Amino acid sequence: MRKKNILNLIKYHAEKNEAGFRNEAYDIARYLDSLGDSELAQYIMALLSGTNTFVPQNNEYNSSFFTKVNLTNGNSFPLPILIKNDIVGVINSINHNAGVNKFLFEGDPGTGKTETAKQIARILERELYVIDFDSIIDSKLGQTSKNIASVFMELRSLPQPEKVIILFDEIDAIALDRVNSNDLREMGRVTSSVLKGLDGLTDSVVLIATTNLFGQFDKALLRRFDSIINFNRYSREELLEVADSILNDLLVRFKFVGRNMRLFKKIISTMNDIPYPGDLKNIIKTSIAFSDPTNEYDYLKKLYESINSKRRNLDLKTLQNGGFTVREIEILTGVSKSQVSRELNT
Repeated sequence: MRKKNILNLIKYHAEKNEAGFRNEAYDIARYLDSLGDSELAQYIMALLSGTNTFVPQNNEYNSSFFTKVNLTNGNSFPLPILIKNDIVGVINSINHNAGVNKFLFEGDPGTGKTETAKQIARILERELYVIDFDSIIDSKLGQTSKNIASVFMELRSLPQPEKVIILFDEIDAIALDRVNSNDLREMGRVTSSVLKGLDGLTDSVVLIATTNLFGQFDKALLRRFDSIINFNRYSREELLEVADSILNDLLVRFKFVGRNMRLFKKIISTMNDIPYPGDLKNIIKTSIAFSDPTNEYDYLKKLYESINSKRRNLDLKTLQNGGFTVREIEILTGVSKSQVSRELNT
């Protein structure tokens, strides 16, 4: 330990600067850890457990870097068979405790990466803690790297790692390609801290990271993950199944909404490119929210209009050619069945 560390500890204590004192103590622990004295470093972490480190309190952990995720309100989507098989493999590997414990979920926004991490935690009956990047990223040069080192030191000191899963959601916030960074020196330090942290992570700690920017990911960092799962593997039929699942969940919540799955599926099928689950849910939910509560099928009209927003009017003949029945056309246009029949027969 250096003289500067001792002076800083006394200074922060005199100033009642808890944050400064804690950071200085972590710096000392990191220094001891770098010298190979991991036992003393972990002892210092344990002494700080009341303020910052992961410590069991009523079956929960307290940390300034991590936030517990509420798993009771999660909605899981049906996953494509290829992704589902990979997730089953993730769950099996965790149960086997075979040393395969670092997973990267990559894919476009809305493909279900974060929701799947929640579902894994629910299935394994573990708590899920997500990293708070706002508490890690610092404008001061070098501080972000120090914070990352502190994060991984906490992870190595977890007293009951078998009861939690750690989620690095959108890890690209700290792990983009060093070559493409505007500040190469700082990004190099940050990425190096992440690399060192992952290398030093024990097999008992399960870590799941997600990214929307896989193409910009640092290649050296990719090699640190035991398994990389691509979430962009949805077929059109699988997205239709997801849409059905989303509506069924919403029908339970919104009692005024009428069930007409056949018409709903026809409307979704009019889309040339069905969006991924996240965007799909927003479209369906917004249509219900904007609908007339006195009209149980008004949400279907709103849904069709939002999907076909470039069309100023709903042409009856076009709807008929699209496979919609007279009753369905009545729902989508508000025109009575008798009038629809007359106009279509003229």
